[in-house]
Amino acid sequence: MQSEHIDDLGHVNNLIYLQWCLDAAKAHWISKTTPEQRQKYVWVVLEHTISYKSPAFLRQKLTLKTWVQKCEGVKSFRNYQISNAKTNKLLVEAQTIWCLLHTKSKKPTKITEEIRNLFSV
Repeated sequence: MQSEHIDDLGHVNNLIYLQWCLDAAKAHWISKTTPEQRQKYVWVVLEHTISYKSPAFLRQKLTLKTWVQKCEGVKSFRNYQISNAKTNKLLVEAQTIWCLLHTKSKKPTKITEEIRNLFSV
């Protein structure tokens, strides 16, 4: 966490949590897929839901967990939890609904069994 992540109230700005979630989703996708899969498909956000439980402050170490809860048709439902690494106190719970697009056509495409299996859903 950087000092520019801190807002006027002295804690992490709400938008920073969202960016961390997006960054984690991207890293998870990259870690599970091949370059060919990433060239063929791209994800776009349909909806974010964030519940702020408690603030985080400068110099705190945080843990972010993400997982795909389920896939339906063209949609993937990804969950996130951000916690204080020292105390394990839950700070943020979030969910993003993603839509899978075919890169060339930019049209929604059904999530294949191959992709579903990468995320064990």
